Amino acid sequence: MHSPVEQFTIKALYSLNLLGYDISFTNSSLFMVLAILVSTGFLLGAMRPASIIPGKIQCLAEMLYEFVANIIDETVGKEGKPYFPFIFTLFLFILFSNLLGLIPYSYTVTSQIVVTFAMAFTIFVGVTLIGLLKHGLHFFSFFVPEGAPKVLLPLIILIEVISYLIRPVSLSVRLFANMLAGHTMLKVFAGLAVMMTGAGGLLLISSPLPLLVIVALTGLELLVAMLQAYVFTILTCMYLNDALHLH
Repeated sequence: MHSPVEQFTIKALYSLNLLGYDISFTNSSLFMVLAILVSTGFLLGAMRPASIIPGKIQCLAEMLYEFVANIIDETVGKEGKPYFPFIFTLFLFILFSNLLGLIPYSYTVTSQIVVTFAMAFTIFVGVTLIGLLKHGLHFFSFFVPEGAPKVLLPLIILIEVISYLIRPVSLSVRLFANMLAGHTMLKVFAGLAVMMTGAGGLLLISSPLPLLVIVALTGLELLVAMLQAYVFTILTCMYLNDALHLH
């Protein structure tokens, strides 16, 4: 049986070096491009008819649009509307990356910590810059909770700064760990099902059980794929809200 973590191996599809740096086009790059193309094609195909009475695909696209718009409205408010295009794009990219990873023999780009951390760090830097541009030096009052005892201020400020700096790590690890663990579990159960089916005898009778478990786990992974896109998006909105409104 192949190693359950073999599916996360990055393989170069087209080797390329630039000034001594390896910028090869890999399977991870391929599925990131596919996630962009599929999500773009989905939106264009869904909204091309622009019917007053929407069809199923148009209805799904409008539901996703309203879903993200409602998240921004509830967590950030009216000031968050200018950032809707970025947040909606982020949500769709993560969602379709997760869903494409459920296709057999595909690759899940969100199972790579370098990908999730790159997104989380970009959000962290962007949100911090937004806060500084909007509030100036007053932005640093975010690390000083109102009503905090002056004696405990040094400790509280230290805790607030550490918790703020740890945001990109927690945001990236949450998505990475969930996708990595789920796909590893699916691989392990799939391997066991194949072994039990090929063993014959009494094991052949019990082989439908792990197959049913795989179906159930696949359904669970489908739910996790959508849930993690939602969690990543709503946390991004919460960080944006902190930058815009401070305490």
